[in-house]
Parts: sequence; C-alpha cells; structure tokens
Amino acid sequence: MKAFVMKEIGSVGFMDKPIPEPGPTDAVVRTTKALICTSDSHTVQGGIGPRTNLTLGHEGVGVVHAVGDEVKDFRAGDRVLAGAITPDWGDLAAQNGYPSQSGGALGGFKFANLKDGVFAEYFHVSGADANLARIPDEIPDDVAVYCADMLSTGFMGAEHGAIPIGGTVAVLAQGPVGLMATAGARLRGAGLVIGVESVPSRQELARFYGADVIVDFGKEDVVERIHELTDGQGVDTAIEALGADVTFQTAVKVTKPGGTISVIGYFGQGEFVRIPRVEWGVGMADKTIATGLCPGGRLRMERLLRVLANKRVDPTRLTTHRFPFSAMERAFEVSDKKLEDTVKVLVSFDE
Repeated sequence: MKAFVMKEIGSVGFMDKPIPEPGPTDAVVRTTKALICTSDSHTVQGGIGPRTNLTLGHEGVGVVHAVGDEVKDFRAGDRVLAGAITPDWGDLAAQNGYPSQSGGALGGFKFANLKDGVFAEYFHVSGADANLARIPDEIPDDVAVYCADMLSTGFMGAEHGAIPIGGTVAVLAQGPVGLMATAGARLRGAGLVIGVESVPSRQELARFYGADVIVDFGKEDVVERIHELTDGQGVDTAIEALGADVTFQTAVKVTKPGGTISVIGYFGQGEFVRIPRVEWGVGMADKTIATGLCPGGRLRMERLLRVLANKRVDPTRLTTHRFPFSAMERAFEVSDKKLEDTVKVLVSFDE
C-alpha cells in the first residue's frame, strides 16, 4: 500500500508499506477520508523527537478491512471512525479517569507517534471494540472525520472550562480547534463568547460558530478589550487554543478570580510557559489551569457523531481545501505553510 510518511525531521514523502495485519482485538481500516492537522506539522518539525519513515496522520475514517478473532462489535465492511487518541482502556490511568494518558503522559497518542498513522491506504486500530465507532448512514465521511480530533479537542476545551450557564468565555485563537471550542462554548450555554483572532476569514468563521464579539489582537489590546466587555471582571473561562506562551499569559490575565483557564493548544516550542504573577493573584486568585489531551474512545466518538446527526454543528465550513491522496505532498505543503488562507485540508482516498 501507499503511505505518506515522515522520513526524518523536516522531510516527508510517499513510500510503499505492507498492509497491516490485525491482532486478536484489533482492526485494519481501509481509509476513505482524512484531515491534515497542525500537529502533523509539529511532528515533522521535530516536536515529538526524531522519527524514521513514520506514517503521518491521526484524523481518519474508512471501511473495516479486517478484524481480529476477538473483536465482537465490528466486521469487514462497516463504515467507521477512529478517534485520534486510541487509549489502552485497561491501563491504570484509564481506570483513574484519564484514558488519554494511558501508558504515561500523552500515552494514548499512538497514531503518528508510537505507531503508523492514517495517511495510508490502510491503517491499524488497536482495541477495536473500544476505539472504533460505527458511522450512521446519514453522516458522510467528510463530515464524520471531524469527530476524530477537531470536535473532540475543541469541545474538550469548553468542557474543561467549567462554563456556567450564561457565563462569559474568551477563545484565544480561531484556528480549527479554536473554532470548535467556540462552537462548544455556545453548546455549553455560554452567555457571551468572545473570539480572539486577527485573520478576517477566521473572524467570519468564529461568528458562524457562535462568537458574539471578535477581538482583533492586531488592532487592539486584548486584555483591555476583554475587561471592557466584561465590566472589568474578566471572563469565567478563557480557552487557550494556540499553544503559545504569550497567548497563555493573556488567558491568565483575562480570567476573573475563581475562573478557569482551559488549555487545548499544542506548546511545541520553548522549555517553559510563564504565568503572569500579579494577574495570577501571586498564586492565590483561585484561577484554575485545566489541561487535557483530545479524548478518544468509542463512547466519545458516538456522542460526537450524535451531535452531527442532529445538526448541532456543521464542521464542514472548516474545509477550505480538498485533495486526492495522490496529491498528498501538495496537500501537506498547503496545510503546513498555511497557504491560500487554509483552515483544514481534506484528503480523499476513494477518488
């Protein structure tokens, strides 16, 4: 089969690999659609260290090709979604309520990290009964694929943010996951959603997904403007969706005492992230910093698919570019370099 791989840090391309075989509890899926994530770029840049000929990608859907003898709930021909995170559900971390951390910090992050990812004609899924979800007939593949990461991570930002009904929320950065955090904040009942973004097309998307006000950090002081919008109090919840030290500091500054800073950004550079001391109440302002890795698993995927089936959110507005798998090198370049005002790049394997 053809696979699109990280050859080494800074280098990508196609290579031939054997079609994987399922273990007793595993499945092999024939890929139909996949999305390129900024995390794929971080990986190629060395964000998780050196890798050699590792198949990239963690957002994919497809059709079951084969299953192991002990798989009970899935069969060849089923149309399925696999979460970007595929935890080991018997691990102690999973039993303690943190399945994404099974096997150690970020241990549920297997695709394109500990094993080959989904940018191939076929991909392997461990623990199929726990990590796959059947896609309802009414949901097309190019819609369902957003559940793998973007909806799951973005909504997690809102869930971890402890948003009260009618509360105030600031979502810092309106990239794909920030936009889904904006949609998640609206779904969680926020009374005021503030989107922080400078790119006009992303500002428009933020409004579509539920931002009531846009703060343009290229034109105004974000901290001053958010305090103005909240009568000097600050927000109940700030969602950091970029993964940058300066953005994290802004999130702390705009959150009221007793509020929550929910972090969903990928901090791929630097040794430390700084907390502004005074705005943190010198450590005593009761500001909670919540972090998390994209939730995975069958139950999570089924819930997200239900959100799509009942048309609570339309993630396809994020899709700005479409490419066949044969053009994967160009697709990756467009996503990696953010060319042509890209938001999300969809790759089709069945064209």
